[in-house]
Amino acid sequence: MGQVISVTSGKGGTGKTTICAAIASCLAAEGFRVLCIDADMGLRNLDISLGMAELAPISFADVLSGRYSLSEATQHPEIPNLYLLTAPVAEKPETIRFQDFCSLLETVREHFDFCLIDSPAGIGDGFHFATLYADRILIVATPDPASLRDAGGTADQLRRMGKQDLRLVVNRVTPAVFRRLDWTVDDMMDETGLPLLGLVPEDRHVVMAAAANRPLISFTDLGAALGCLHVTRRLLGHKVPLLKR
Repeated sequence: MGQVISVTSGKGGTGKTTICAAIASCLAAEGFRVLCIDADMGLRNLDISLGMAELAPISFADVLSGRYSLSEATQHPEIPNLYLLTAPVAEKPETIRFQDFCSLLETVREHFDFCLIDSPAGIGDGFHFATLYADRILIVATPDPASLRDAGGTADQLRRMGKQDLRLVVNRVTPAVFRRLDWTVDDMMDETGLPLLGLVPEDRHVVMAAAANRPLISFTDLGAALGCLHVTRRLLGHKVPLLKR
């Protein structure tokens, strides 16, 4: 059975969607069959981060309604093992039945090794259905205190929902943080109450890759792409550095 991983954050602006797309791309490049689901209705951008903005992917609501089958999920043009179901345009989170989404994920588990769900930021209705049926949840934050506090609050909410397998990914880490890394890692884990899965550096290539309609990992193998590769391998249980500069 495949594994469902939800990628979420306590607030917007953390680069959650970029991290979701990059981890999915790395998993697919490692040979796994991967489906991405954009659950951020109203603010869908996962197709841009995946380098699929010029395609016309079907939405997960189209599959739920029976208009399309899961086998018709849009295949990535560069990474053959990677597929996408985008967020619907005309739907709101409260119109999606939890049971229907759960049934979809059960079918996804039978056909894919991994399913990465890009959850809306915050803890509204969309957050609940994007995380409720996930096996593991990655909470993305930036190193600033407000973002870390929000990540800790998100983790508390998820624990109240019965979720236990929670990990922190700190994105957009700057050289100033690197210089103080010895204390920063412990401080971030203490602030959020979460084990740290990885650090991803601030990187101009993220914007450049999106502008070129390319997935980050095929645009560069340095910076944020390397950080996300390390996060992915740690997710798979490999022992790799938190970040190689």
